[in-house]
Amino acid sequence: MAKDVIVTGVERFFEEDEIIVSKTDLKGRITYCNDVFLRIAGYTEKECLGQPHSVIRHPEMPRCIFDLLWEHIQDGREIFAYVMNRCKNGDHYWVQAHVTPSRDRSSTIVGYHSNRRVPDRHVLENTIMPLYAELLAEERQHGNRKSGLQASKQRVDDMLAERGMPYDEFIACL
Repeated sequence: MAKDVIVTGVERFFEEDEIIVSKTDLKGRITYCNDVFLRIAGYTEKECLGQPHSVIRHPEMPRCIFDLLWEHIQDGREIFAYVMNRCKNGDHYWVQAHVTPSRDRSSTIVGYHSNRRVPDRHVLENTIMPLYAELLAEERQHGNRKSGLQASKQRVDDMLAERGMPYDEFIACL
């Protein structure tokens, strides 16, 4: 996996009837990825398995969204989120992700499962992209990453409080 974070600004697309699927262990290391994942992200299965799922994390994704995602799934809840992922060559692609905990027969969380579909372009361009740009700007204006993360999380909390709804409801209403 490439260690340098390269971004090209080129967006890739996948078909409406395709689903990107991946599974991870409890630490977020990839244990499964389907052919659509591999084709869009530009990796081989050998390159992906055992690697942190964050290998496809795009540097222009607000950290607070991933923090919120991890909060939900580690607490045993599912979450829907719009995410911009980075391809191996630096291109990017947008998804609407549905991430759920995977459980064993005794209901213990043993990993995580994510299905990603083509996002609603209108919602993406008119709501998500402007929101994420604002959150990312907030994160970057602070002296350290932790302060930036806390400030952007507060912006999300304030926005949700203003709308009088939890994150899940906000995403469902878009």
